[in-house]
Amino acid sequence: MVMKTRYPKFLVSLALGVVAMTASAAPLRVLYFTKSSGYEHSAIKHTDGKPSHSENVLTALGAKHGIDFTYSKDGSLFSPQYLAEFDVVMFYTSGDLRSVGTDGNPAMTEAGEQALYDYVAAGHGFVGLHSCSDTFHTNESGGGNNPIRLPRYKLYGEAASPFVKFLGGEFIRHGPQQVAKATVVDTQFPGFGDIGAELNVKEEWYTLKEFAADDHVLLVMQTAGMQGADYARAPYPLAWVRSRGKGRVAYNAMGHREDIWDSAAYQSMVVGMIKWAAGKFKADVTPNLAKVAPGHDKLQNPPPEVKA
Repeated sequence: MVMKTRYPKFLVSLALGVVAMTASAAPLRVLYFTKSSGYEHSAIKHTDGKPSHSENVLTALGAKHGIDFTYSKDGSLFSPQYLAEFDVVMFYTSGDLRSVGTDGNPAMTEAGEQALYDYVAAGHGFVGLHSCSDTFHTNESGGGNNPIRLPRYKLYGEAASPFVKFLGGEFIRHGPQQVAKATVVDTQFPGFGDIGAELNVKEEWYTLKEFAADDHVLLVMQTAGMQGADYARAPYPLAWVRSRGKGRVAYNAMGHREDIWDSAAYQSMVVGMIKWAAGKFKADVTPNLAKVAPGHDKLQNPPPEVKA
C-alpha cells in the first residue's frame, strides 16, 4: 500500500505561489540581431570593440524590465535549434542578409531565413526596428547598398519578397531629417499609452509601402507640412503589429538617431512591443489599416536622382 503524504492547504498554496513567482521572474530572452548587409547605422555600429549605442540602451532596459538580451551580427547562426533559445528575435538590419555585404559579418542562409519564419509561426515573437524594413527587398540581392531603387516605387503585393510579407511593410526611401509629427493610433497597446497623443521629434522618417491588410497600426506619419518630395503623399503607417501563424510580429520605423534611443517614449514603445511579441501582454490587434491610413497605397513619385 502506498502512503500519500498530506500537506496543509496553506503549505500547498505557498509552494504553488513560489513556483508561480519563480516562473514570472524568469527573464525574457531576446536576440538583438544587427547585421548590416546594406547601410550600417551608427546606432548599431561597434567601434573599437565596444557595444553600440542601442545595445547600451537595451542592456539598461533589460535590467529594469527583466529582459535578457543577446547581441549578434552573425547570420550563419540562424537555425531552429539556435532560435529555440529565445522568446523574441529583434532585427535592426539592412540589405540582403544572405550576402556578407557592408559589415563583413557572416551571412544568413536560405534555411536560416526560413527558420525565422517557422519560429514565429510556431508561436514566438519578432520585433523589427528602423532599417529592418530595409532588409530583404523585393527583387534585390547581393551585398552593399543597392543603387537601383526605382523598383521600390512599385507595389508588388503577393509578389513581394517573403520577408516583406512577413514583416507587413517595406522601406522605400527617406528625405531630410526633420521635426515632424507621428500620431499615436492605439494608446491601449503596451508601451504606447504614456507617450501622449503624438510624437513631435527630429528623426530620419522612413517612407513605406506594401502594408499587409491585417496590420494593426500603432503610429501614423502625418506628412502635411513635411520637407521634401519623399513625403508628398497621404499619411501612412509608421509602426504596426500583426499576427503570424501562432506568433506575433511588431515593427517601428523609428530609431535612427541616438537621441531617439535615449528618449523615454521610444524606450517605452520598444519594451511594450517586445513584451507583446513574447506573449506577456495582451492587446487588441484587430486590423485597422484601411481605417487609420486610407491613402497608404498611394505612393510618392520617385525623385529624378533615383536610378532605374
